[in-house]
Amino acid sequence: MTLPDLEAGRRFYGELLGWTFEDQGEEFGHYTMARRDGARVAALLPKVNPSMATAWGVFLRASDAGRTVAKVRTAGGQVVFGPDPVGDVGVMTAIIDPGGSYVGLWQPGSHPGFDLVNEPGAFAWAENHTRDTEVVDTFYQEVFGYDSQQVGDGVHFDYAVWSVPGAENPALGRMKHGGAPDDTPTAYQVYFGVEDCDDAAATVRRLGGQVLVEPAASPYGRTAVVTDDQGARFSVIDLRSRTEPTPGQ
Repeated sequence: MTLPDLEAGRRFYGELLGWTFEDQGEEFGHYTMARRDGARVAALLPKVNPSMATAWGVFLRASDAGRTVAKVRTAGGQVVFGPDPVGDVGVMTAIIDPGGSYVGLWQPGSHPGFDLVNEPGAFAWAENHTRDTEVVDTFYQEVFGYDSQQVGDGVHFDYAVWSVPGAENPALGRMKHGGAPDDTPTAYQVYFGVEDCDDAAATVRRLGGQVLVEPAASPYGRTAVVTDDQGARFSVIDLRSRTEPTPGQ
């Protein structure tokens, strides 16, 4: 994520998610690796420009960043920067999809990505909140080869999951904004696992963040939508407290 106050971010996420941190130094712009029990789970980066968003970002794996960038342009996306080598750790690119969501691409070198997922203190899910669902679904199919499956009713709740063909689990979600105000940005929302969703929401408030959507049960885990004390939006989810859908839903 990019944020104006790196030290404040370390304090907030260190207490909320149990992270420890490794500053990679001035050479890498104080890119700071976050770890949970020694495993790499996220990274924090101080803003180099005040106009940059204070936000969590998502990076999608690209086996060949140059080839993927060519597909992005052909499919109607924009390339913000890259592909740029980052030492020997990988190649980084940033794009904007046709719906307006910013997303990164990562061609792994010595840094393959997450060491831990779907556990407390680790990445659990991400979903693209957008208005232009048909265009966006087609874009990700053409660029990344994702299959799209509607899991809502497609009208009142338009939510799809994107999957790599042959993979056991979906890769990402896509949700239509629906009745959201016109100025609601299109963006990815990141979910982090927590031990207890209600306790996590209380901790967010105590640390100076906000709870935008109160904890609620779902078939996938108890979730809440929150912001940190610098305004970055994300979700917390207790994957161990899943509820069965009501019959008929």
